[in-house]
Amino acid sequence: MSTAITIALIAVALFGGLLANQFRRRHQPRGPSGDDGEEVSVADLVSPLETLAVLLVAFVIVVAADSYGEAGSAVSAEAHRVDQLYEVADYAPEPQREGLQAAAVCYSRAIMTYEWPVMEAGTRAPEASVWSTDFRRYFKELAHKNDSSFALLVEADDQRSAARQTRLSAASPAIPAVVYWFMVASLAASIGAFAFGLPLRRGPAHFVLLFVLAGLFTGALLLIEDIDRPFSGTIRITSAAMADTAQDITEDFSVDHPGRALPCDTHGIRTRGQRPSPARTQPLPAHAHQVVRCVLLRPTRRELTTECMHDWGKPVGIRR
Repeated sequence: MSTAITIALIAVALFGGLLANQFRRRHQPRGPSGDDGEEVSVADLVSPLETLAVLLVAFVIVVAADSYGEAGSAVSAEAHRVDQLYEVADYAPEPQREGLQAAAVCYSRAIMTYEWPVMEAGTRAPEASVWSTDFRRYFKELAHKNDSSFALLVEADDQRSAARQTRLSAASPAIPAVVYWFMVASLAASIGAFAFGLPLRRGPAHFVLLFVLAGLFTGALLLIEDIDRPFSGTIRITSAAMADTAQDITEDFSVDHPGRALPCDTHGIRTRGQRPSPARTQPLPAHAHQVVRCVLLRPTRRELTTECMHDWGKPVGIRR
């Protein structure tokens, strides 16, 4: 409804002004030269068009630059939160400590390999989401144990999730297609009006300035289009921040858990079970009754030997 009213008002103003101009020309006495002495020059008509075009370009550049800056900040924030999540997990007990830190490494790898190429569509990569699901599973285990690191880990993960969502939202163009093409039409009309308004006695300087102006307008349009696609344009934002984080925490994992393999490959794809496999000599945790199933094998007169099988398939012998 508002679109139709807007078009109708502009059309009424245009044709009403033309009719009023025709009426004035018929009833106003003309001068000796045959004109009415109040003709509007081409420059007077071009000036409002030039102002409109410049205002549109300025507005769109501000919107595109703001979206570009928001995308860059989100990328840095997400990489920082993943690194923070790894560091805070160092205060968690085993096996959640190793599981969270391994999931952080695999998450950063999956983001770079799978989510970065499809980010412009604003979609999440399931290859990365499986590791954020692992985060929440480990958080539940820590909550059941009333561990002090639980609140810190949840806060870090919440900030990581918010930064990821901001990054995905900023990947989509911030300028609607209608606004962009309206701006293109305004600049094209301005260039055409400037060319039409060149004086009859024009020199090379007029053409040079006209072509310079056309080049500047074209460059502004290309710049706006480029920064409005922050992850795929010529001056796109790279995954360098996440790559640095992945490298740092991978090195930290090899130091913190020597001899332990990550549950994913170099691309972040899961290569084995949901949890890291504990060593045969590792003692059972305090909540072992929640994660193991015990089968009575051989009763004797003085002691009861039970062989417990972890969910991930490693037998651990205990005596009681």
